[in-house]
Amino acid sequence: MRIAVISDIHSNIEALTEVLRVAEHQKVDRFVSLGDIVGYGASPNPCCDLVRSVAEITLLGNHDAAVAGRMDYSYYYDAARHALDWSANVISDENLSWLRSLPYTYRIGEVGFCHGSPIDPKAYEYIFALEQARELTPYVAELPEVTFIGHSHLCRAFAIGNGEVNDVVAQKFVLRKGYKYIVSVGSVGQPRDYDNRACFVICDTDARTVEYLRVEYDIETSAQKIFDADLALNFGKRLFLGV
Repeated sequence: MRIAVISDIHSNIEALTEVLRVAEHQKVDRFVSLGDIVGYGASPNPCCDLVRSVAEITLLGNHDAAVAGRMDYSYYYDAARHALDWSANVISDENLSWLRSLPYTYRIGEVGFCHGSPIDPKAYEYIFALEQARELTPYVAELPEVTFIGHSHLCRAFAIGNGEVNDVVAQKFVLRKGYKYIVSVGSVGQPRDYDNRACFVICDTDARTVEYLRVEYDIETSAQKIFDADLALNFGKRLFLGV
């Protein structure tokens, strides 16, 4: 089975559309969204509509939870908080109800999915460094063989086994027996690894492979929508830089 894993779309319909187009050419069997469909960008409803139509499973990201009234975001910085307020004002009733219904985690056999750290999904903790991945070692027996996460907008993978945690530095790699893997899948709509292309992952459960794919999209159009909306200009400018 080939699973396309997408995350952190952040209301970027141009990036999402291109990612789905590329994924379809890769002959994937199912789509899973790790959440944060809304926030930052200017197209929350088109993104929700499209994800609802293609993703078999969608999880609740922290921005989704904020817009849906499922978490307190008063401590977020001003521009992010304003973007969430804006999204909450423009989101359709149908999409709002859908966001309110989303789960925090999902599992297909030995493949797990979560927006942030799987240890306490509602806390939305980050895992993007070895130090954070090492905090999972006491729970390694509870983890599936591979867990896909989002939240950091970074492409990072970690292998946990034999009492050690190591970086996996490869665009495509094989899941080795005896290890547990944490795979941060990057961001569709707001990449932050200095690569402005949209990112997603394909997991082939039969071949036991994980592959990162980068996709070019119409950044100019996506950014202009942000500039034209009542949103912080930086959310559009950073799309060009991938930060």
